[in-house]
Amino acid sequence: MSDHPAPWRDSWTEGDESPFAGRESSAPEPEYRTLTYEVTGRIARITFNRPERGNAITVDTPIDLAAAVERADLDPRVHVIVVSGRGTGFCGGYDLSIFAENGGRPDDTVDDLTGTAVDPVVQANNHDPSGTWDPMLDYAMMSRFNRGFSSLLHANKPTVAKLHGFCVAGGTDIALYADQIICADDTKIGYPPTRVWGVPAAGMWAHRLGDARAKRLLLTGDCLSGKQAEEWGLAVESCPADQLDERTEALLERIAMMPVNQLMMVKLAMNSALLAQGTATSQMISTVFDGISRHTREGYAFQQRAADVGFREVVKERDEAFGDHGLPGKP
Repeated sequence: MSDHPAPWRDSWTEGDESPFAGRESSAPEPEYRTLTYEVTGRIARITFNRPERGNAITVDTPIDLAAAVERADLDPRVHVIVVSGRGTGFCGGYDLSIFAENGGRPDDTVDDLTGTAVDPVVQANNHDPSGTWDPMLDYAMMSRFNRGFSSLLHANKPTVAKLHGFCVAGGTDIALYADQIICADDTKIGYPPTRVWGVPAAGMWAHRLGDARAKRLLLTGDCLSGKQAEEWGLAVESCPADQLDERTEALLERIAMMPVNQLMMVKLAMNSALLAQGTATSQMISTVFDGISRHTREGYAFQQRAADVGFREVVKERDEAFGDHGLPGKP
């Protein structure tokens, strides 16, 4: 791109006057437990990498995501950040089977988090229906998840979420923080846990869709297809699944043509209006209510049923009554 006759399209690292001239990065390449990271040209690519679990969220996910976003934000070569998922879908939400089926004790260890507020065993103890629930210990955990996910919103550079297959429950907590969403027509997008045992902790639905349409989804737990998400203004573009890669690359390349400083100024200006709507307050209230929803009589019954028959089966029971288990909703 630096050979283009228009010098105003140069990157921060391009041209003789670049403040980064002669300053090649020697930082080691970090490894992530839940995602992969690479830079191609002016695009940073973050890809969730737990396809065998539907890219379900673990305690490592927000830490990895925030670190990768910060890495891209500081890299002067990067103009735009795209987040996607490997396998059959973007993200199926939290790996709630850890809590709902086996008392919060994952198969693998989390030694670096042991004894902290996000230690799954600590949280399992706090979620024992026979004991006393401390809502602020719950909040201490969930707010950390949101803080990591919201790095997509608070990054200086633009972020794009590329959705395919499914983006449900906690997966939407991630995607709705991105500046732009592009998706396949048949993507399933929504928050079915509002039917029992969940409130969208990110609190972004009303800010992205407006009050009435957000309530239309969350008061029923219904989902949108990718095509409907475009029609409702949640996604900037939807296309057939076999065209998603091509259409996403076209969007990314157009954004990447812009100078980094212009992208930053535009994003910060637009964010000033969005943040003034009270996104921080929405996030705090929604996170507290998400914890409460798992400690109601119905929430405890759902948790106990999951322990008895397995989390997949109890989700099937929850959604079959609405006629949309495993299918895009039709609100």
